[in-house]
Amino acid sequence: MASVLEAIMLVCFGLSWPVNALKAWRSRTAVGTSATFLALITLGYVAGVAAKFVGDNVNWVLVVYFINLAFLAVNWAVFFRNRALDRRTPSNIM
Repeated sequence: MASVLEAIMLVCFGLSWPVNALKAWRSRTAVGTSATFLALITLGYVAGVAAKFVGDNVNWVLVVYFINLAFLAVNWAVFFRNRALDRRTPSNIM
């Protein structure tokens, strides 16, 4: 039962990543996106994966961690793309 609850938690978190990536892609700006936040979330998922191995509890839930990490990698790619776009676009701030 613990694995099912862990998977539900991961799926709930994981559903937000594709939505966030699409929103960021459409906005074409990194303004409002925090690299620190993305880094902390990435670290959390990596720690979760490591805990599975250290605790000798490698099971099917690990697949959900890797799916979330893949979606998070897309968010990182969009962040860097948008940051590059921001650098090329002159600021409208006076």
